Amino acid sequence: MIALGDRELTRIGLGCMPLSLGRGRERGLANETIAAALDAGVNLLDTADAYALDESEFGHNERLVAAALNAYDGRGGAVVATKGGHTRHGTEWALDGSPEYLRRACEGSLRRLGVDAIELYQLHRPDPDTPYAESVGALRDLRDEGKIRHVGLSNANLAQLEEAERIVPIAAIQNELSPGYLEPLRNGEVAACAERGIPFLAWSPLGGMDAADNLGGVAAIRAFADERGVSPQRVALAWLLSLSDAIVPIPGASRPETIRDSTAATELELDDAERERIGAELL
Repeated sequence: MIALGDRELTRIGLGCMPLSLGRGRERGLANETIAAALDAGVNLLDTADAYALDESEFGHNERLVAAALNAYDGRGGAVVATKGGHTRHGTEWALDGSPEYLRRACEGSLRRLGVDAIELYQLHRPDPDTPYAESVGALRDLRDEGKIRHVGLSNANLAQLEEAERIVPIAAIQNELSPGYLEPLRNGEVAACAERGIPFLAWSPLGGMDAADNLGGVAAIRAFADERGVSPQRVALAWLLSLSDAIVPIPGASRPETIRDSTAATELELDDAERERIGAELL
């Protein structure tokens, strides 16, 4: 467990984006997937207003998450994290980090999620056309108004984290981290989160659908998966978890069995030799 303010997060979260972009678009399957995550003890659901096929269904993922939680006997104790700052123009992705847009985005997320305050609201990605301090300042104002409980940053580097911290306490960082993309370990982002006692939410921790399917091609991961009788994906997540207590992988899933397998990574402990053998092949 790692703290998000006064809440404790489980070491694995659920990335809900695939529920709006793949098979999970079927409402019943999405409900089953989120219920499976909650039943397995997951208490972090990560979404964003821009997770949708196109502009016409902006907010699809947030509405889907809210409906699934309502179907699951209320909110199930879940921490719902969402993001603002990405826009959609048709099927294209764009950015708007202006304070005016972020306020509208947050208020839209509040309505779709059906909450009075968002537990963790994250600036989705820096907007090169808006000074970073202005974007973060907008989130500070929303927090001060009680619309956000905790402010987070997504796709932020160390300099941006430090700039943001001069404006408002930062409760979490969400950046890409996977066996195939380990830059946050090399550039100090994971270490910075560990020093601050805040979670590093690792998005795409299996590298995306194609990379996840190919994890068995990493010899050390495949060897341990075969020895333990588990999936290579479970070994990869266990390895990421072993690197730092701050890391909280948020693998995407659109089927109940996928998230069940991912959450089981928390019970798969690698010894030093195993961790080093995988690291020698990847780092």
